[in-house]
Amino acid sequence: MTPSSRTAEPGRVTVSVDPDLEEIVPVFLENRRREVATLRTAFAGDDLKTLRLLGHRMKGDGGGYGFDAISEIGEVLEQAAIRKDRRVIGQQIEKLDDFLTRVDVVYRK
Repeated sequence: MTPSSRTAEPGRVTVSVDPDLEEIVPVFLENRRREVATLRTAFAGDDLKTLRLLGHRMKGDGGGYGFDAISEIGEVLEQAAIRKDRRVIGQQIEKLDDFLTRVDVVYRK
């Protein structure tokens, strides 16, 4: 993630993304927002396999779209699911939800 030198408002996170991804980034982010509900359901049901798989997918996909923070969250989530560390799993789900709520995308020229 490359924070822009401009900040829209306090508490917001601005991510600068390649303009070639402008058509697909909104879909990517919307899918991650929906995934938060899936993660919460898996967490409530102690479905560590789903948590691990979704974390692994986030780890691989985030950076490719310009969202290194999502990759980092995914990596921590995946490892926490492997260790069965419910505290860290819960933290990462909330961290993802918070990031998605605060992120503003700017397409580099």
